[in-house]
Amino acid sequence: MNPIPVNEPRLDGNEKKYLIECIDTGWISSEGPFVKQLEQEFAARVGRKYGIAVSNGSAALEAAVIAVGITTGDEVILPTFTIISCAAAIVRAGGIPVVVDADPITWNMDISQIEAKITPRTKAIMVVHIYGLPTNLDPILNLANKYGLSIIEDAAEVHGQTYKNLPCGSFGDISTFSFYPNKHITTGEGGIIVTDDPQLAERCQSLRNLCFQPHQRFVHEELGWNLRMSNLQAAVGVAQLERLDEFAARKRAMGKLYTELLADIPSIQLPLAQTDYADNIYWVYGIVLEDEVPLDAKVAMNRLAEAKIGTRPFFWCMHEQPVLLKMGLFAGVSCPVAERLARRGFYLPSGLALTDQQIRHVATMLRGILK
Repeated sequence: MNPIPVNEPRLDGNEKKYLIECIDTGWISSEGPFVKQLEQEFAARVGRKYGIAVSNGSAALEAAVIAVGITTGDEVILPTFTIISCAAAIVRAGGIPVVVDADPITWNMDISQIEAKITPRTKAIMVVHIYGLPTNLDPILNLANKYGLSIIEDAAEVHGQTYKNLPCGSFGDISTFSFYPNKHITTGEGGIIVTDDPQLAERCQSLRNLCFQPHQRFVHEELGWNLRMSNLQAAVGVAQLERLDEFAARKRAMGKLYTELLADIPSIQLPLAQTDYADNIYWVYGIVLEDEVPLDAKVAMNRLAEAKIGTRPFFWCMHEQPVLLKMGLFAGVSCPVAERLARRGFYLPSGLALTDQQIRHVATMLRGILK
C-alpha cells in the first residue's frame, strides 16, 4: 500500500471554481469579497453576530486575548494539555498562564481544578476543546459569572461540533477557530474570531489591520498586526464551509470505524465516543498506550513510520515547555495526567481524504507493533 499521510484534506468541491473567480476578477488581497462572505457565513454557522477572518488560528488567539483586555500581570487559566499558541498569546500580552491538568478520560481540562486556581489577578479562562470532544462548558461559564471572568473559547479543533446542541464557538465572550489544513475545513493557513460583542469585533478588526484609524489611515495610536486573510484563502474557506456537515459526518464515520477495529485491544485507551453533552467529532483519532505496554509513543510512532504510516504526537504540556520555563513560569507545577498523555499518546491518520481501506490497514499495522 502507498504511504498513508497523517492528514490529507478534501479539496474536491468548489475550491477551484472560486479561486479562478478571484484570479479572473483580480481580487486576491484581503479586500476581496470572499473574505466578507466567509466572515458572515461562518459567524452565522456558529451562532455569532460577528466574524473577523485572520491569517491563522494562532493570530486569532493573539488578537482575542488583547481584545478582552489581558495585560501585564493578568492571570488566565487554561489547560496545560494544549498547543503552545494558547499560552504564547497570553505571555505576549503580558499575562500569566495558569495551567490546569487534563481529565484522564476526555483529555480536556479537568474542570474540577479550575476554581482553586482563581485569584484576585485572574481575568479570564481560556477553554480549549481537545481533539474533537468539547470541554464541559456549563460549570466553567458558571465560574466566569461568579467571579466576573472573561471566557476565551478556542474552538480550533471542533468545526461543526456542538455542546448540548449549541454550536461550539458560540460560548463566552469571544471564540477562535483555525483553518489549518488538518482542520475539518481549511483555507491552507487561516483562522477566524467570532463574537457577539460589537466592541470586541471592532477591536479585533483594528488589531488585525495595523490599527489604521478610519479618520486618518497612516496615523497610529497603537500598534496592531497585519493578520489579514487574503481573498484567495477565503475563497477556499467558503467552498469548504459549504461541505461542513458532510465533513463532520465523515469524521464521525472514520472514528466509529477505527473504534470498531481497535476496541478489543486492551493495551490502548481509545477516544471517548460520547458524553452526556456531545458526541465526539474526532478531529483526530488519538490513542494512549497503557502503562503495561513496553514502548512509549515515540517508539510506536517510529515503528508505524517504518510501515509508511504517518502519525503525530500528542501535545506537550505547557508547564513543561522549555521556552516558558526559561521565563520563570510554572515553577514546581505538576500535572501528572497531562504528562502521561504527552508521553503515551499519539494520533493516527485522520485526514478527510483517508479511505476505509487505509483505516483498516492502519489498524492492522498498529496491532502488529503492539504484539
